[in-house]
Amino acid sequence: MRSVLSRTLTALALAATLGNPLYANSDIDTGAYLAARIAESENDFRAAAGWFGKAILADSANPTLLDGAILAQVGVGNFALAIDAARMRSAVAGEPSQLADLVLLADKAKREDYAGIQAASGAGRDAGDLANQLILAWAKVGEGKMSEAIQAFDAVTRTKGYEAFGYYHKALALASVGDFEGADNILSGKAAGPIVMMRRGVFARAQILSQLERNAEAIALLDRSFGTSPDPIVDAVRRRLQAGEPIPFDTVGTARDGIAEVFYTISTALNGQADPVYTLLHLRIAGYLRPELSDALLLTADVLKELGQYDLATQTYTAFPADDPAFVTAEIGRAGALRSQGKADAAIEALQALARANSGLANVQFALGDMLRGAERFDEAKQAYTAAIDLTKASNTEDWVLYFYRGIVSEQSKDWAAAEADFRRALELNPTQPQVLNYLGYGLVDRGEKLDEALGMIEKAVAGDPEQGYIIDSLAWAYFKLGRYAEALLPMERASLLEPVDPIVTDHLGDVYWMNDRRLEARFQWRRALSFQPTEKDRARILRKLEVGLDTVMAEEGAGKAQAEAPANAAVEAAENGN
Repeated sequence: MRSVLSRTLTALALAATLGNPLYANSDIDTGAYLAARIAESENDFRAAAGWFGKAILADSANPTLLDGAILAQVGVGNFALAIDAARMRSAVAGEPSQLADLVLLADKAKREDYAGIQAASGAGRDAGDLANQLILAWAKVGEGKMSEAIQAFDAVTRTKGYEAFGYYHKALALASVGDFEGADNILSGKAAGPIVMMRRGVFARAQILSQLERNAEAIALLDRSFGTSPDPIVDAVRRRLQAGEPIPFDTVGTARDGIAEVFYTISTALNGQADPVYTLLHLRIAGYLRPELSDALLLTADVLKELGQYDLATQTYTAFPADDPAFVTAEIGRAGALRSQGKADAAIEALQALARANSGLANVQFALGDMLRGAERFDEAKQAYTAAIDLTKASNTEDWVLYFYRGIVSEQSKDWAAAEADFRRALELNPTQPQVLNYLGYGLVDRGEKLDEALGMIEKAVAGDPEQGYIIDSLAWAYFKLGRYAEALLPMERASLLEPVDPIVTDHLGDVYWMNDRRLEARFQWRRALSFQPTEKDRARILRKLEVGLDTVMAEEGAGKAQAEAPANAAVEAAENGN
């Protein structure tokens, strides 16, 4: 939707400039319009809201400006102004606006005007096909017409691609009116076969089982779905179930909650698949309809962080009080937003405080380890990773990452023996993991140890992830370090195609060209590498190679030192950046 808006705004500017009759009488504030466009292109919702508002003062019936204002105000979370702009937009004759339709629908749902929702749908107001169908079904629930609502949900289940949405919301609707048997019949898979449920769906079914006096089954469901490692949100529910307490069904309490759930459900389907601004639009509406919907708030903050709106993300993360089970997750997210703003010390302090208050949570220690590793505080990072390993016992396949990152900080601290032990333990848990195979294999090659095994590891890593440029760089660089320069040529050229602006890969390509007697191409690649902002150490070495050639540089360094001083492999950089 953001790209559509951008194209529309550009068209408006051109039309106004060229004297298009549609805008011939428009008194557009071009300064405010251009500022709004810039802010909109940068996802700066606060600034865009202000500038679109100023532009509208000069042209209050301009549909494009109104659409921009609606989107910006929703992005900020200011629904009062978004609704005002949507009402103005709906009064403009001509092309309809799905943005305005969505916001006005949210307004009706907030006021529980279910008849108004159905009337708007009948008048052609459009929230999107899936949303339209589910919202109309929930509106029937709101009017107390359950038979009609069930028919409407059933119609969704018969629509190709919408089946899971229809069954899930039908189950929630049944549970919301006390039909827990019917709801569990659906969520258990008895009614229509297995249903893939997200985390929120698992909690909903656990509540339903508890209402059916089946707490033991609810506990088993949580254990199967989430394991038994500490998790504040899961643990809070598990403790109540273990105490024999009947857990109330509050996943959806009213039809308005159901409509909020529609927007949240669709947002999770959109997340990572659609423009994040469009995902944010749905999440903001879900949060507007149900401010206590913590899952929507957390995902809203994550999407804002993805969009680079760290202040808004931080504001959203801080909405959780310290006694909320979601507080730990929110604080980890807030620390990430602080780091992205360049506030690494504040991020580390936040996680250290969280770790002190939650010393038994492995995910907090892991997050702290990552943050310290990024700040190159390797000894402290190792302590945090070790705490996470001790807490989890780190014996499952997915725990490879704990040993891998602890191995990295040991290697960066020049403790190769400890690093190699952790890398090998990671491979015991996940023998085909390309990142570990690559990192350990390259490390062994770089040290001149166990060369046949090392090369085999890198080749296995390439086979496991053949499109990853930094892994292919490792293979080529291993051939180079072994003196097999001709064999290094093709993989290094492929690595360069996959990582075209990486200074390390580009520098390596120059070295490979040089050793294959392609001197002009080598110098060209070294100059390219300089333009990609290498480290100061690598820059000095590249400049020296340009001055006297690689042979002389290697002779100056000495054979042993040449290998130790060679530019870092791109795999190291990728791992240090968390890729």
